[in-house]
Amino acid sequence: MSQIGAPRGGTCPKSPRTRTLRTVATLTSAVLAVTVLAGCSADDAPDAAPVAARDDAPAPRDRVADGGTLRWAVDAAPATLNAFQADADAATSRVAGAVLPALYTLDGRGRPQRNPDYLESAQVIETEPKQVVLYKLNQQAVWSDGREIGAPDFVAQWRALSGRDTAYWTARNSGYERIEKIERGKNDLEVRVTFAKPYADWQSLFTPLYPKQVMGSPGAFNDGARTALKATAGPFLLKSVGAEGGDVTLTRNPRWWGQAAKLDTVVLKPVPRADRADALAAGTLDLAEIDRSTAERISLALKDARAGRNGAQAALAHGPGSSITPSKALASWALAHGSDEEKAEEVRAARKKNQEAIARYAGAQDTLAKYVVRKSLEPAYTQLSLNGESGPLSDERVRRAVARAIDRQELAESVLKPLGLPAKPPGSHLALAGQAAYKDGSDALGGQDTEEARALLADAGWVPGGAAERPAGTKAGSEAEKEKAEAEKKAEKKAGKPAEGTATATATADAKKKSDDASGDAPSDEGLYIVGDDKPGDRRAAPAPAPGSESDPRALAAARQSAALQARAGVLGTRAEALDTGTGSAARVGGRPAANPDQGVAGAYAPRGTAAPAAVPGSGQALGKDGKALSLRFVLPSGPGSEPLRAVGDRIVRMLDAVGIRTEVSKVSDESFFKDHIASGDYDLALYSWPASAFPATDARPIFAKPEPASDGSLMVEQNYSRVGTDRIDQLFDQAAGTLDEEEALELVRQADARIWAAAGSIPLYQRPQLVAARADLVNAGAWGFAAPRYQDIGFRKGGSTKGSERTR
Repeated sequence: MSQIGAPRGGTCPKSPRTRTLRTVATLTSAVLAVTVLAGCSADDAPDAAPVAARDDAPAPRDRVADGGTLRWAVDAAPATLNAFQADADAATSRVAGAVLPALYTLDGRGRPQRNPDYLESAQVIETEPKQVVLYKLNQQAVWSDGREIGAPDFVAQWRALSGRDTAYWTARNSGYERIEKIERGKNDLEVRVTFAKPYADWQSLFTPLYPKQVMGSPGAFNDGARTALKATAGPFLLKSVGAEGGDVTLTRNPRWWGQAAKLDTVVLKPVPRADRADALAAGTLDLAEIDRSTAERISLALKDARAGRNGAQAALAHGPGSSITPSKALASWALAHGSDEEKAEEVRAARKKNQEAIARYAGAQDTLAKYVVRKSLEPAYTQLSLNGESGPLSDERVRRAVARAIDRQELAESVLKPLGLPAKPPGSHLALAGQAAYKDGSDALGGQDTEEARALLADAGWVPGGAAERPAGTKAGSEAEKEKAEAEKKAEKKAGKPAEGTATATATADAKKKSDDASGDAPSDEGLYIVGDDKPGDRRAAPAPAPGSESDPRALAAARQSAALQARAGVLGTRAEALDTGTGSAARVGGRPAANPDQGVAGAYAPRGTAAPAAVPGSGQALGKDGKALSLRFVLPSGPGSEPLRAVGDRIVRMLDAVGIRTEVSKVSDESFFKDHIASGDYDLALYSWPASAFPATDARPIFAKPEPASDGSLMVEQNYSRVGTDRIDQLFDQAAGTLDEEEALELVRQADARIWAAAGSIPLYQRPQLVAARADLVNAGAWGFAAPRYQDIGFRKGGSTKGSERTR
């Protein structure tokens, strides 16, 4: 669904071949290009409007100049030009969108729209005995080699992506495996696709469409399309791909039959996000996604320009020269012209360096004032992932307690409010506001409530002082030590050796510790911060009643919690099976397995009004169970582009600490964040992003599918990195993908989302901000939100000084 950034940084690995999501996850900084929309439905629904509108400076084509070059920043050169390979990335999608057929494109509300440049019509013409879709192609549509786009291209793509021929190294085949056959209609421009079983998301197929020269053989698919395309069919042609990560150049397609592209050339320039502020200041880019700090600098430059201040004046007002007062300037001049030559030389060098810095800042501010910041919300959300495979989070009550401790509204406001963007937490895992499938299902879990979070933890056995308690059957420390000492004395007496006391043993241990410290072999906790260790007031609480006992208020609350959960699920059109337990979950009542998983999970909720255990004297007191403290490993990326993500993580840490959950924060490199931690399951808590999908029944299923044991004993998780899922969620996805009744499909998706909320493996926090720096005269480009770029309409406003990058030559 791009880690957009979600937070900028690394990307999530692609899923296995068979049943995969069509996109990837990212850190909070960038989301990879994805198909983002849901099926059409009534526009009158209360959640129909997107939270934020697109901001791309729309302009009619007659007001756009012909010609010019657009320099567009990408994170890196495309790893491959084949969008169906595992290492396809954002640049791959950017190129495909400009040079290959897209049968359906997205509007500003994330809805699929037939693309008339390629399709005259496409509709389901039969449903019995099998579903048949008839595509009628645009008669003028041709590949760059002059051949008509037709049925042979559809057949080649189906065979390559169906999964039947393992010689094709495909990253995904969702939907293609459902096709039974593809036939030519009355002519090559009519394509009949027959499905083996009904497929609601048929509009997701054949976009992008590759020529048969690419899809026709494993060799061409696997290797041939990585750096070149034998034929294209878009408003632009692929002119060149620079060696070793160089620029990708697209030029206007002379065979294009639709409205001609306004630009002569589009150059995709690999510029890391950390370098974009400097590239913009140097005037070497026309369009680039940026971070908050760069956006603020551009805004400051625009404010100076409106106030009549040039770059030099701005440098003295708030740049390198802002700290120079008249008295300091006079003193510096005096030293530079004084009799102490050595000191004078030093001061003159410093003055020269400062003047150069002022000149650079002034020039940068003058250049940045030529840009504007266009902003919207990305079609992606950042979520807190809770790994339910093992440890405390394998108990769904603990997962729900974590969720109830978090104030999602506060987190959304901390990220979006300073940017002037609406800060409404997403209410769905499977769609965003504006999409037809969207419905706020968060009531299936409940909002922030510290007392209910504590009650859930207590019901799961995590109580104040629990870290000091020993599991049942363990002897008290003094008794065990006494028995050990007596045994040692008997053994030593029998051997005729003098007994060594406890003091001697302690001294030996201390000596070993000092030796380890000196040699560097002692265990190190460098880079590990345990939240709560530095907090005063760790008072031992009074012993709590044993979980499950009649005197335990938690046991009495458990039954009421189960009833409350069923009631809430009922409001959302769900039944008690909303909390079918799957991998990594254990439904228990008073420490005993629930008799029937379809009757809900005891302890899932602390009903409103249920008091937290009386043994909690302080809000932040650490909890424990059977002698073990409740501590979760929170993995965050450490890269320079992930500061916003880490700031959100800090807030989450404080919220969890308030209910007694300690957090070990582990900061890892962006490169290893997904590969070595998220995908491998080496974490308890993590922040990353998923894009919303146009076709959630297909695309979101691998993210939330119940993990299955593999033959080697490992867990097959696809892209479900929280390792939390249920059979019922899988069934709802399958039913939604298999019905041709649009309203029924949407309702099934909403029911699946309610159950995903209740399972508490993923907590959506906020929709990601989309900030784009654009030349002020660049139109039909910027923060598109849900919408797909219309490449042929991008250009520079008529009346501008010159066209695109030619202005800076």
